[in-house]
Amino acid sequence: MRRWGEDLAGQPYGTRVTAAIRPVLERWMSRKRKPLTQVLTGHGCFGDYLCRMAQREPKTECHDCGAAMDSAEHTLVVCPRRAALRQSLTSVLGRNLSLPSIIIAMLGDDESCKAMVSFCETVMSQKEADERVRGGRRRGLHPRATNGGA
Repeated sequence: MRRWGEDLAGQPYGTRVTAAIRPVLERWMSRKRKPLTQVLTGHGCFGDYLCRMAQREPKTECHDCGAAMDSAEHTLVVCPRRAALRQSLTSVLGRNLSLPSIIIAMLGDDESCKAMVSFCETVMSQKEADERVRGGRRRGLHPRATNGGA
């Protein structure tokens, strides 16, 4: 675990997440969840990631509110579509949604952890469903054909 923490410290990428997680790495490892990790790292259905890294979007914009940059931080802190979910989250975690504050809160009590995990699972599920619909449109498919007919 110590070696992994040292390896993380030497990486030029993911510095925000690394800086936030490194001090509590061992405790963090017991709380693995894919949607949570996507929000914390920005590697998921975010316009910025889909455009620059996955090259599946022509622009970094937010499809929900039209902001020029859809990032994990935008989704977590700014996007109006997530306002109700964000309000539920901040009622438990408090108004500071910086990565270090979120991680400390999550490791502090189960209610905070559950609130953040719930926010991430709901948001990423919505964003992934929306991305499947957009992907189907780009390929000329009917939206229902991209999600198993549901």
